[in-house]
Amino acid sequence: MDKFLYTKEIEDETSVVHQKLDGAIPDEEWRIHAPLIVEINRLKKERNAVILAHNYQTPEIYHGVADLVGDSLGMARMASETDAEVIVVAGVHFMAETAKLLSPDKKVLIPDPEAGCSLADSITAEDVRMMKDSHPGLPVVTYVNTSAAVKAETDICCTSANAVEVVESLDSDKVIFLPDEHLGRYVATQTDKELILWMGSCEVHRIFTAEEIRDLRRKYKGVEVVAHPECPLEVLEEADFVGSTSGMIRHVDQNRPPRVVLMTECSMSDNIAVEFPDTEFIRPCNLCPHMKKISLRNIYQTLETMEPEIVIPEEIAAAARRSVQRMLEIS
Repeated sequence: MDKFLYTKEIEDETSVVHQKLDGAIPDEEWRIHAPLIVEINRLKKERNAVILAHNYQTPEIYHGVADLVGDSLGMARMASETDAEVIVVAGVHFMAETAKLLSPDKKVLIPDPEAGCSLADSITAEDVRMMKDSHPGLPVVTYVNTSAAVKAETDICCTSANAVEVVESLDSDKVIFLPDEHLGRYVATQTDKELILWMGSCEVHRIFTAEEIRDLRRKYKGVEVVAHPECPLEVLEEADFVGSTSGMIRHVDQNRPPRVVLMTECSMSDNIAVEFPDTEFIRPCNLCPHMKKISLRNIYQTLETMEPEIVIPEEIAAAARRSVQRMLEIS
């Protein structure tokens, strides 16, 4: 029998998740997803594996097969604390590298190694060395949304949640802040330190505009606007709350707004709407094409074949790990 057929047994086994996702996934799609969910969960047990899913993954991954969910660093930290021998990262390549940095003795797999990131791809290790040569002696803060090679050239990493804290921790009036120009401009409004920026950006967040927010407010009376700091500063100035993906979820949880719009990748709204059914989520749907390269099908294939595996040369890994660990020591 084809193990990917939707049978009564599979229907029964996935009924709890199916009910949870009622309204989020059409029944016709669920009949395709459910057999894969069953097979993936079976393989996880056989391989002693955990699946990390970023907040931007689709609901059938986020709610159906993920063991740990969150932002990129949060996922990696949680995975390092598990007893699993294998980590499958349902996210983009730099996230899988970060997971490997924090779990060097575990096998880390990514379903599609071509799942990249416009922000991470905006800067190379050579670019960082050039910035350091142009501004000798200045500390370098690098966003975790970067490759391991870039992290290896960095003094300390940061996340969108702790970027201000990291910058403030440094004993310097000037700081090189890489690579997200929009996050950097936001951080600059929260500190007296001078930030020297790189002109990188996220292709999802940079296309939001202040006018779009004003249009949403006119169309949806009383809507609360929550924005990610990778958005342009004009967007952040129009928002009611600015925060990282984890900060956004916490804000919705604590405030339970009747109507909210998240200025970020729209699958995040799909995922957390399941948890907050009394809140209406307005979706300005900007999709990340890189995140969407991850699917139930290639997660299954990765667990079946145990590849592609993330491998980082030790000289790069050691230096990159120090940059991440320095951040963890203050945050």
